[in-house]
Amino acid sequence: MNLDELIDVSFNPANTILSILLILSVVYWILTMVTGVGDYDIDFDTDIDADFDAPDGMVEVPQDPSSFIQFLKFLNLDIIPITFFLTLVLLFTWLINVNISYYIPLPYWMYFITIVPAFTVSLFFTKYISMPLKPIFKEINHKGEVAYDYLGRVGILKSSIENDKLGMLEIIINKDPIKLLVKSKDGSLLKEGEKVQIVNENPDKKFYFVEKSYEI
Repeated sequence: MNLDELIDVSFNPANTILSILLILSVVYWILTMVTGVGDYDIDFDTDIDADFDAPDGMVEVPQDPSSFIQFLKFLNLDIIPITFFLTLVLLFTWLINVNISYYIPLPYWMYFITIVPAFTVSLFFTKYISMPLKPIFKEINHKGEVAYDYLGRVGILKSSIENDKLGMLEIIINKDPIKLLVKSKDGSLLKEGEKVQIVNENPDKKFYFVEKSYEI
């Protein structure tokens, strides 16, 4: 496959979508390396079996998400940053579908369908490719951050919590905003915007217990 053929196959109706997404991913990583901005990893190691509001773009997962969470952990997404993982998945999906388009003559609409198995294969391929990187990402705590002790810290609630509902708490450490999943310690109502203090940690370290803070 020469360069002209590669460009032609990469921008057939189906592969154009993958090619544009891949180009955007490359631009994203270039901007991230240049500016240091763009670290939007998602922490899947959270207990979302209980219902909770979905503040700040978090997705509320209905029903019992345990099998879904286990699948994410199986893919190493409890350690590997999701942006890094999805970039690799996209790259491998693009490579597979481009080669299918080049070596297997099919109607153009069929190449939209081949994206699905290509994506599925890429998920598992990325899982095994990323396994040697797990100790590295674990060492740097996903984002190169220092692991902080949050107990006793005071922050502002970004959503109301009551009983078993989980919500989002924002605390400021070294002028950096950090968001944590929290639950009311005694189940009492704590409203959005209230100042609360972290008083305990869930045994699985998936969320923190808070109570109202009277700190001025």
